Amino acid sequence: MTASPTRTRTRLRGAASLLASTDHKVIGLLYLALGSLYFLIGGLEALVMRVQLAAPGNAVLTGETYNAFFTLHGTTMIFLAVMPMLLGFSNYLLPLQIGARDMAFPRLNAFGFWITALGGLLLYLSLLEGPPSAGWFAYAPLSERPFSMSLGTDFWAAALIFMGTGSTLTAINLIVTTLRYRAPGMGLWMMPMFSWMAFVNSVIIVFAMPALNAALVMLEVDRALGGHNFAHGGSALLWQHYFWFFGHPEVYIMILPAWGLISEVIPVYARKPIFGYEFVAGSTLAIAVLSFAVYAHHMFAVGLSRPVNLAFAASTMLIAIPTGIKVLNWVATLWRGSIRFETPMLYALAFLVQFTLGGVTGVSFAVLPIDWQVTDTYYVVAHFHYVLMGGTLFALLSGLHHYYPKMTGRLLGDTLGKAAFWLITLGFNGVFLVQHALGLMGMPRRVYTYPDLPGWGALNRVSTVSAFVMGAGLVLVLVNLVVSRQLGRVAGDNPWRAWTLEWATSSPPPAGNFTRLPPVKSRRPLWDLAHPEDPDHRRPARHDRTHGHIRPEEQEHPR
Repeated sequence: MTASPTRTRTRLRGAASLLASTDHKVIGLLYLALGSLYFLIGGLEALVMRVQLAAPGNAVLTGETYNAFFTLHGTTMIFLAVMPMLLGFSNYLLPLQIGARDMAFPRLNAFGFWITALGGLLLYLSLLEGPPSAGWFAYAPLSERPFSMSLGTDFWAAALIFMGTGSTLTAINLIVTTLRYRAPGMGLWMMPMFSWMAFVNSVIIVFAMPALNAALVMLEVDRALGGHNFAHGGSALLWQHYFWFFGHPEVYIMILPAWGLISEVIPVYARKPIFGYEFVAGSTLAIAVLSFAVYAHHMFAVGLSRPVNLAFAASTMLIAIPTGIKVLNWVATLWRGSIRFETPMLYALAFLVQFTLGGVTGVSFAVLPIDWQVTDTYYVVAHFHYVLMGGTLFALLSGLHHYYPKMTGRLLGDTLGKAAFWLITLGFNGVFLVQHALGLMGMPRRVYTYPDLPGWGALNRVSTVSAFVMGAGLVLVLVNLVVSRQLGRVAGDNPWRAWTLEWATSSPPPAGNFTRLPPVKSRRPLWDLAHPEDPDHRRPARHDRTHGHIRPEEQEHPR
């Protein structure tokens, strides 16, 4: 049976209008689709690498091919999967949460997305000329000629310039939208926590991305014009300064909006306002500043002077304070809450445990002898992935299950969602927990094979098998997304009984977002609307010792 010509034309017109749209919600969904596509590609690359490392002396990949795989995997996951997905949530949610009709510059918003997508295309076109293989960090002189002769490195640099430009344009748009288009009555300190963190995150992007783009242009001057910036008389160390001045804030670029999602999910499923809003918001500002002041802790092993090392060790310990404040506030929000263990909350709870472990191992790098001992080992790989997969990925999955009903009007399947959660959680910890031990045993990272030393083969096999378990969980998530789009239960406007403005409109929201905005007098306008006898702005700001700020009518489990 074939589709009729009329139906085909209708579908083509629908696809064309989707691609030409400047609606922030469509752009947000396109970012999410782009990020998901590249997450799938980056995940497959990771599985191939894990197969290569499953046993000592494996020969599935050659050394050069393995280098290309881990270069593409790192670049893809950071610039084409995690960042686009977070910018997708920011695009979709921020205007809705602050009561705006759209972004400040809709056409610029669409341009930012398409230039990012073009960057992704350029990166994978490099396969035609010989893929880049100098790592996602592209340390000089390995990224210079004659160490990287193929045009793949030039494609890689051009791709990152395109993606960096697109991200910067989107960040500028988010900043202007936040400052100019908030609903009447909504001050900056009354914004939902996701919008606040997306706003601060955009400021970091605007300051961090130019450093990378400038370094990439200088690299191309060396490679194409015979310049002397990072090699041939230039300074290889200068590349690392430029790169990590971008690279460490990049860690927070990839985690701040994720923290924002967690800060939306936990209060809704604990039935309480977030504990210590001012501290969570203020600590975000502190992190934005400190993220630029800790960058050289990635360079402790290059031989910087002792005062410089000590200064960056101190700043690295310092940034743990505002991060710890956030964790304590999320835990305090859970305390005495009426917790609903829905799938979004399960991912949020797993996030709390895993991100905290990643944060603790991160602080250990501030201790110089520890850093020197474990630098460039699998301990670093484990730490990095506990922060960015145990943290960001789980927050993204939490946010996806929480906001899918708003985006589609349908609920995700609960049984499938919880089965996927357990597979992903068990698989993730199986992959990366053992890598702490591998690193402490001395296994270096960025190697395509290793000798048959005691324990190395067994721990690597556990890691590889667990990677496939995690992959199976992610496939279940994809199946759930597709099936629920047609067969999921109708969600309604506010299926989770949340309190922020995005839940005041229909699911999915119409063009222009709102027909009418409720008055905004507190951080929970929908609570105020439903309970005019007990609005938030008339309650004491201090924590309620009797009920922990939870209203008796909100309790799922009466005490």
